[in-house]
Amino acid sequence: MDRLTSMAAHGAIHVERQGFVRIVFLNRPPNNFIDGETIEQLADLFDDFDRDQDCRSIVLTSIGKHFCAGANLAARLHSDRPRAHIYDHAVRLVQTSKPVVASITGAAIGAGLGLAMIADFRVGTTGSRFSANFCMQGYHPGFGLTATLPQAIGKQHAQWMLLTGCRIKGAEAYSIGLVDRLAEDADSAHSVALQMAAELATAAPLAVQATRKTLRGNFAASLRDAISLERIEQDLLLGTEDYREGVLAMNERRLPNFVNR
Repeated sequence: MDRLTSMAAHGAIHVERQGFVRIVFLNRPPNNFIDGETIEQLADLFDDFDRDQDCRSIVLTSIGKHFCAGANLAARLHSDRPRAHIYDHAVRLVQTSKPVVASITGAAIGAGLGLAMIADFRVGTTGSRFSANFCMQGYHPGFGLTATLPQAIGKQHAQWMLLTGCRIKGAEAYSIGLVDRLAEDADSAHSVALQMAAELATAAPLAVQATRKTLRGNFAASLRDAISLERIEQDLLLGTEDYREGVLAMNERRLPNFVNR
């Protein structure tokens, strides 16, 4: 493999190349909060990789303490509706023809977990933590998590994570199949993810893409359907007192006081 070569910076995203592998870094440390613009840039990059004959696999990772701690909650309080276009671009992400390995260090929370779940494979660390904390914000899960999470870890584990917003640590995430490999630290996770991507890139690329397409079946369509339903429920909950209390409580790092309105 060639040594790492910097390719481009796209706002909150940095891209490097190692042989046939493209490495995409979220570059908004330390928390790597995402927004519609960031997801659109990622989707545009993945489209570019589809047209790149020298790209055979992708590593999705981050610079900073956390893989992605979710969306910017403070900004959401000043919006009349959820950033629905984020979810439109999420569908574009899963339509890429190249296999994706996510290297997840620190937290993958809310929309950050949704982003991690678009990958074919995930590498975590003993210090990683995962949470679908939407219901603890008085909100309905988004980013297609109602489709991707049950597919990865089974309905019961997914249901518990989605309804309670519980925090899953690295070892438990590995035991339930939320991550495919468990590394000791961030450097090790990055190395493992690169190894996996390199191994994927060693096989015949047309055969890999065709087999992946067969295995995925109607995954993109299922994600699109799930996102459509999620958006309806999110719009209904957006105007509730519990939603506003949930976001405030999260920002203030306290337990919410929900009133069922």
